[in-house]
Amino acid sequence: MDGALQLPMVDLSSTDRTLLADSLRKACVENGFFYLINHGVEEELIQRVFEGSRRFFGLSLEEKMKLLRQNHRGYSPLYSEKLNSTDNPKGDPKESIYFGAPEDMSPYGNLNQWPSQEILPCWRSTMEEYYRRILWVGKRVVSLMAVALNVDEDFFEKVGAFDPPTALLRPLHYPVAGEIDSSDKHMHGAGAHTDCGMITILVTDGVPGLQVCRDKLQKPQIWEDVHHLKGALIVNIGDMMERWTNCLFKSTLHRVTQPTQDRYSVAMFFDPSPDCVVECLKSCCNESSPPRFPPVRAADYLKETYKVTYGDQ
Repeated sequence: MDGALQLPMVDLSSTDRTLLADSLRKACVENGFFYLINHGVEEELIQRVFEGSRRFFGLSLEEKMKLLRQNHRGYSPLYSEKLNSTDNPKGDPKESIYFGAPEDMSPYGNLNQWPSQEILPCWRSTMEEYYRRILWVGKRVVSLMAVALNVDEDFFEKVGAFDPPTALLRPLHYPVAGEIDSSDKHMHGAGAHTDCGMITILVTDGVPGLQVCRDKLQKPQIWEDVHHLKGALIVNIGDMMERWTNCLFKSTLHRVTQPTQDRYSVAMFFDPSPDCVVECLKSCCNESSPPRFPPVRAADYLKETYKVTYGDQ
């Protein structure tokens, strides 16, 4: 680790759309990570999300295991995910729960799993409200990215990236080292990885831990801390957006260090719809810079990624 990184800021309240798209493009090209400010999601809602998350992860393991992950929805216990087998040979010492769209718009039907109302009375309504708000923010960001890439503002809508929305919302809990098997001193809360979708929108509780490596090919790797910025969301580019842009926008390597106190975060992963074909944008390739990746159907790409991460489905 080599110190802290000051991420660029993208201000959604800006009325100068060209300037906004330019600042977004610069952030995506140079960092692949940025703070999103004036995004319109109320702090009060975010605090309710974290309050519910703490209560959920505080339930007994027996209660949480009733919601064990199926079809990428539901509870993932400690060590069930292995993002980087070198960092964490046993798997990542974190737990999480996945939710899809609240509406019955998934190809699989609505498979979200929730604890009973008696146990957590308001969590479902809070998470569904947050999902809808972040989905709206994400669509705004993606439309701005289209402008920044010199294609139509609704390009990603037209190629079916959100038809239907398959974004996954994921509250996460990183327990303190004392609560887990810490025999491996090099263990991280989340191993080094890139996200596989279009973009990820993250909110954290302020406990440090997120680090990025802006040049994933550099040896040795240089890791920089990403500080919490009150009121800001953190956005990063995923592998599919990197493929769409022919590596112009960077899918940046990142990880979470082992926290010294319990750490909570909530990530929204914007994956394209299953049948959406991801192929190099014409504005991102030419004779001297031909497409680096073949076209791929989103569902096929994600299936391979999940197989590596979870060893399943």
